[in-house]
Amino acid sequence: MEVWFFVMGAMLFGILSEGPSMREARPRARDVGVTVGVLPPGRWNAITDVAGVRVGHVTLIRGEDVRTGVTAILPHGGNIFREKVPAAIVVGNGFGKLMGSTQVAELGEIETPIILTNTLSVPRAADALLDYVLSLPENEDVRSVNPIVAETNDGFLNDIRGRHVSREDVLAAVRAAASGPVEEGCVGAGTGTVAFGFKGGIGTASRVLPPQLGGYTVGVLVQTNFGGILTIQGAPVGRELGRYYLREALEGRTHEEEEGGSVIIVVATDAPLDAPGLRRLALRALFGLARTGSVMAHGSGDYVIAFSTAEAVRIRAGSERERTFTVLRGDALSPLFLAVIEATEEAIYNSLFRATTMRGREGRVVEALPIDRTLEILRAYRVVSTGQSNSPR
Repeated sequence: MEVWFFVMGAMLFGILSEGPSMREARPRARDVGVTVGVLPPGRWNAITDVAGVRVGHVTLIRGEDVRTGVTAILPHGGNIFREKVPAAIVVGNGFGKLMGSTQVAELGEIETPIILTNTLSVPRAADALLDYVLSLPENEDVRSVNPIVAETNDGFLNDIRGRHVSREDVLAAVRAAASGPVEEGCVGAGTGTVAFGFKGGIGTASRVLPPQLGGYTVGVLVQTNFGGILTIQGAPVGRELGRYYLREALEGRTHEEEEGGSVIIVVATDAPLDAPGLRRLALRALFGLARTGSVMAHGSGDYVIAFSTAEAVRIRAGSERERTFTVLRGDALSPLFLAVIEATEEAIYNSLFRATTMRGREGRVVEALPIDRTLEILRAYRVVSTGQSNSPR
């Protein structure tokens, strides 16, 4: 679905954006030697390494000013309303619209797919989720649904006031959700986003704990659309590239409006955690965000949505009044904390490395992160070795 929209948009409207073959030539961070942390990634180095988790995109690139889309994350492939997952939502900075967050905070569970889109499409996406849940078998008597919809504002490149995301787009993203590799960069909800002054987008990564620590997997997916000073493995890449927050003011020039934007971080794990444990896990994702140089500006909405897919802790409809289940002790969570920090950091890098230059609304152009120049900087700061190739795959 997302490839069709991208190809047709490029063919029909000649947008300044790399096509699928060129996007494929853009590497992920790990492909060029940017190895974050000490824990190994899963098979796909994606949120879908957590068994059962599925991701689907619908990408909308139309004319010269529609650059938006939808990303759907499904905790498992069954009826999520009938088999809810424990969850928590953490707010780093609350300048955003995360529909459904209060019920998650109160009950500690998620009962629908998670939808990511643009700011003004949240109500429409939520309505589409209602249609989806109410139409599922066994849900004929359902009278209350708590849809989870998160957003970032892609109005710099996208005609956001046109509200081009439709009910059908949201449902298509849910139906397209699959396991396996996840497309990154300018796709789905990341189509029109901007991060650190460069083209942002969707990014993902995962970490797997060693068997003696439970062998659990933590996967992260991000929608990046925020500002700051891009920092990769401690190297001040944004400063060296001359594109960073407060640059104008520091050079004595008129300071432009404070960088806003937002980031949505979705964390999945197969570790048996309840809502309090997931809240603690979600909080650590903000550490990974901080490592990349985010300042959580006044106008930024920075949210983490975390859930566990472990079957033992799911909340099943019609179950007994009392539930008995086992969750990890507090002292067993620290390895998971490291895993989510590393996966969040790498997912953000992947969103930048995989994104491509894009032209959008009013002819505005947002350039992709220059990979060759970035690698030169990383070598200078000894983040990657001089012997590693800088050629994209």
